[in-house]
Amino acid sequence: MEKTLKSPIMHFFVLISLIALPLWGQAAAQRVTPSEIMGFEALDKPVISDDGVILAVEVKPDRGDSHVLVKNINTQQSFTLAGGIKPRISHDGRFVLAEKPPTLWLLETTPKAKKEKLPSGLILLDTVTGQITQFDDVKQAEFNEQGSSFALWFNPKQDKSPAEDKEAHSLSLEVNEFDKGSSLLLLNLMTGQRLTIDHVSAFRFDKQGHTLAVAQNDITHQFHQVGLVDLAALKLQVVKSSSNKQIGHVALSDNGQYFSWTWGEAEVPPFGREYALSIMDRKLKTITLITDANKDHWTLNRYSALQFSTDSQRLFLGRVPQVAPEPMLKSVATQQDLFNIEMLRQQRDLVVWQGDDERIKPHEIKEYDKELTRNYLAVLHLKSHQLVQLSDQKVPDLAQTDLEETPFTASLLAAKRYVLASSDLPYRKMITWAGFYRDFYLVDLNTGHKQRILTQQPSEQVPSLSPKEKWILYYQQGNVFLYDIVKIKRFNLTSQLKVPFADEDHDYPSNAPNYGFGPWLADDSAVLVYDKYDIWQFNSDSHTGLMLTAGEGREQKIQYRLVDVKDETQLPQTLVKDEPILLHGYNEQTKGDGFYVAKVSQKGVKTLMSGDYKLTALAQSKDADRLVYSKQRYDLFPDLYTSNMLSPQINVKQTDFDAQKRRLAWGQAELVHWTNGDGQPLDGVFIKPSHYVEGQSYPVIVYFYRFMSDRLHVFPDMKLNHRPNFAWFADNGYGIFLPDIRFEIGRPGDASVRALTSGVQHLIDMGLAKPDAIGLQGHSWAGYQTAYVITQTPLFKAAVSGAPVSNMTSAYSGIRHGTGLARQFQYETGQSRIGKSLYQAPLDYVENSPVFYADKIQTPLMLMFGDKDEAVPWEQGIEMYLAMRRLGKPVVFLQYKDEPHHLKKYPNKVDYSLRMMAYFDHYLKEKPAPEWIMQGEAYQEYQRD
Repeated sequence: MEKTLKSPIMHFFVLISLIALPLWGQAAAQRVTPSEIMGFEALDKPVISDDGVILAVEVKPDRGDSHVLVKNINTQQSFTLAGGIKPRISHDGRFVLAEKPPTLWLLETTPKAKKEKLPSGLILLDTVTGQITQFDDVKQAEFNEQGSSFALWFNPKQDKSPAEDKEAHSLSLEVNEFDKGSSLLLLNLMTGQRLTIDHVSAFRFDKQGHTLAVAQNDITHQFHQVGLVDLAALKLQVVKSSSNKQIGHVALSDNGQYFSWTWGEAEVPPFGREYALSIMDRKLKTITLITDANKDHWTLNRYSALQFSTDSQRLFLGRVPQVAPEPMLKSVATQQDLFNIEMLRQQRDLVVWQGDDERIKPHEIKEYDKELTRNYLAVLHLKSHQLVQLSDQKVPDLAQTDLEETPFTASLLAAKRYVLASSDLPYRKMITWAGFYRDFYLVDLNTGHKQRILTQQPSEQVPSLSPKEKWILYYQQGNVFLYDIVKIKRFNLTSQLKVPFADEDHDYPSNAPNYGFGPWLADDSAVLVYDKYDIWQFNSDSHTGLMLTAGEGREQKIQYRLVDVKDETQLPQTLVKDEPILLHGYNEQTKGDGFYVAKVSQKGVKTLMSGDYKLTALAQSKDADRLVYSKQRYDLFPDLYTSNMLSPQINVKQTDFDAQKRRLAWGQAELVHWTNGDGQPLDGVFIKPSHYVEGQSYPVIVYFYRFMSDRLHVFPDMKLNHRPNFAWFADNGYGIFLPDIRFEIGRPGDASVRALTSGVQHLIDMGLAKPDAIGLQGHSWAGYQTAYVITQTPLFKAAVSGAPVSNMTSAYSGIRHGTGLARQFQYETGQSRIGKSLYQAPLDYVENSPVFYADKIQTPLMLMFGDKDEAVPWEQGIEMYLAMRRLGKPVVFLQYKDEPHHLKKYPNKVDYSLRMMAYFDHYLKEKPAPEWIMQGEAYQEYQRD
């Protein structure tokens, strides 16, 4: 269904949104309240057109429907797409597309069973005419590469029953949803012409903007065909048709010469259907069946996707070792079946855990769907028709691929001779206690030969293949190495340098990772590498390092990084000699950011802009010299600015959502320095109350996790959730303290105690904090710390702990139900920082567990858990609650039903936020206690109206 708005929503940008208040910035400061927070709008993932003219961004309130703001940067004309999210812009910038999900009202008033079936719509804006067209029940929408055409794929309509459909053939009593096609509307955006194609199950635009490939399937009417649409004339040419061959995936080469598709027997259910591969050479007008796709114990299935290489010389495809029918359990059909032993055993509901399973069963179950759809990539060389298998059961993953998304990345499609692959198979069992590792391989596209280059490499430390495929760069145990592919030789680039390349702040019981790699030079002659502060350029041939930033980073404590905001569909950035490059810098001392410029192959950095604010590069136009970035402080909303790429200091402010903040009472944030009891210097942020009076002390909420001082210039998250809302607490007379924690392996709890108590004491000494009105709030890892800290000190008057581990001895072998992983690795190598197994160091687990010291608690505690927590077993909250209950300690436990690790249901977010405020108000401000604090609440079941 399609609707065209006769009166296009078109206005100048001073009208920020449909719900904008006209007196923003004019009225006296208003109080920050939960209602104000609900309506406070944030900006999410701005995009800019390839020509740098059209800017679009989603505007999201904490509660309510989003809208998309679209702005012409040249004319300053802007548009609002009410209810829109996730904007996309056509290549020429003329059209903007936004998804339109069901409204909040519709979601809240629709029965739960029907919510998933609520249709989503789509909004199309013509930025030249201002015309807005809405489409309903859209499954998928895409612009072609040039932005001249637009495809709308609708959800399948409810089919007629076979009895009603007299044309249905006898074999089509029930059609699997996977096989069903639906209508595709194709629009020529230049001429307004349109073409509707029925029963479409797959489609693909070419890169040149000339052609659309479509697969059409209607098993009920024995109709199956693949075709090509001329986008200029909007005419469909049928390439191949059949009465019984279900069409699968389709692909078009970038040069338009080749068209490929998969097909299988329609009468076979899709789960067990084997597919074949055909390719059309449009230049020679020939169609070839690629028989090699189904030989040597390899074949294709319904998940076997296709994609041509960037140079149109190769076709990448997914294959599987076999296709088998879907496993089925027999149902009881006769009286005798009720007593049939084999039949009874088939009805069992059992999962068998075996000690040598490569994955523990919860993890295996979580990975089941992904493994079910797993394909192993192969490549077909089009000139020779040679098919080469690249990944297999022993080396299943190409390093550039992500099985949950498309397996075809820009790097893979641009490869000429080599790609990187990896396998975690040798290390899957040890994931349980040691974390994630992989072997990495170099794979030859011509032969499929795999050469292992790295063994037991941490999974997140992925090597980098140079653009010309001559070198591999990787990091291992503190040093950066270069691997010569031709000579099969390794070179340590950093062993003779006095600068560390390992993370200098790493405080986990594992090898420190590196700071990452920058781009390669396009000719493979050099590559950029980061240490903590500076950027190095290493020469591939001489293996020598040139410090581009000339040591200024380490000297001034500025962390320099190259600005790269290309989207994931583009090839990784490459550089050329003497090219000017934009750098982002973070000043570790002031916590402020800056933009800087340097030149490839030359020493030195020039400051473009820097100050007491945070800068974030957000988007960059592909074909024009335009950058989109935000600038923020605690008291400055992160509005959007545009500039030329290398002159961000000369900018135009494109939004003014800070007007929301200007009408509210707001505090200020300042940096605090102190030294803990071990003489270790620490930083933190103190947010002053909105109506702060110099010399007056205030109740203080301490909120923390690990490093927090880098939030000095971060605008607070204006949401109601599992965290205290800083602006709301500040306007209610609280100071908020965000201290850094530096942990000690084996003693994480004690390290937290030392940092927090010394930091709070420093605030008391400064006269900022009331000694008898200090509250502590943390969630997850900080929830654990909160629970532990109050067992060690009476400093805090009240504490709120969300989703804490209270007993490391029982949590050690708990399950993270979100991933199915065991928690052991978190203690032995990860965040919990014990560094040994429970069996090697049982006392360390006991000594870091709050529950064993609950008798020492003098601080009232409010615990919060969702009882479907997917990260921390919620029974950990029960253990802490029962210990304090048994000991007669003041404790309240909030159990939010059917909630995960972070609250998702908005009523629960509001409730928790209000209870948190009331809890601290009572204990820190001596306000009357709500009855639920003192008396609890009786369990009650309710009828829903």
